[in-house]
Amino acid sequence: MLLSVLVTGLAIGALYASTALAFNVMYSTSKVLSVATGHLCMLGGVFGAYFIQTLGLPIIVGFVGALMVGVIAGYLMELITVRRIINRSDEHLWLLSTLALATMIQQSVALWWGTEPRPFPRVIPQEFGAGMADQKYWLPVVALIVIAIGLELFYRLTMYGKVFIAVSEDAFAARARGVPTNRIRAASYMIAGLIGALAGFAAGQLTFAYFALGHVLTLMGFIAIAVGGLGSNLGAVVGGLLLGVLSSLVSYWFGGEYQNTIAIGVLIIILIVRPEGLFGSKRVRHV
Repeated sequence: MLLSVLVTGLAIGALYASTALAFNVMYSTSKVLSVATGHLCMLGGVFGAYFIQTLGLPIIVGFVGALMVGVIAGYLMELITVRRIINRSDEHLWLLSTLALATMIQQSVALWWGTEPRPFPRVIPQEFGAGMADQKYWLPVVALIVIAIGLELFYRLTMYGKVFIAVSEDAFAARARGVPTNRIRAASYMIAGLIGALAGFAAGQLTFAYFALGHVLTLMGFIAIAVGGLGSNLGAVVGGLLLGVLSSLVSYWFGGEYQNTIAIGVLIIILIVRPEGLFGSKRVRHV
């Protein structure tokens, strides 16, 4: 029984970690922590179920369609809620704009899709009696591995990845050298949308296609990067997996109503003991 709890925790933790990676990708080019990040994952799950189960499209077509929805949502997020604000002001007004977008997305999906969780179709033919080897447990983990390795290769081996790093380190210097920072930032949000939709699709059988999933994933993804270290992809993975396993164990031992309490308690402890996170670097503030 305990082994089953741990497997479930790793699967959920993989979803949290993927959400945290989407946070990092957007933050790297904009220094914005979008409140609508978790909703990118929710859209991947809902539209995956809609394309495959409701419309009856082939799985691969539904998968690609869900990814495209995530990419478009990521682009619109940057265009509508981030670009004008960070170009005109240094204030954190993006917090309100992304929160407004998150609310609009959630309520729109609720009106269209419904407020009850719907089952997600089987992605790979498999008997339901597979137990802990069931695809609903290992698909989110596989998606996390693909995302993490893909990001690492992108940043290390491609010219665009190096441009992303340059914008992350100093956007003003990159702009002075002719880098189109607006386009790079928009591309990062599209990549984040792709990551979110992939994670939501892969975890759909575990979480179901549910309109209210976005806020939960935003909170847990943020806690994961706070624990692991903002800007660290390794920290995002470790923080997400630890959070998933801890939440699963707490639910098993004490009940599901204590999950969020323990998660937020862990965040507070980490911020007190190590504010930069487990893998974050200390920032020196000049005075």
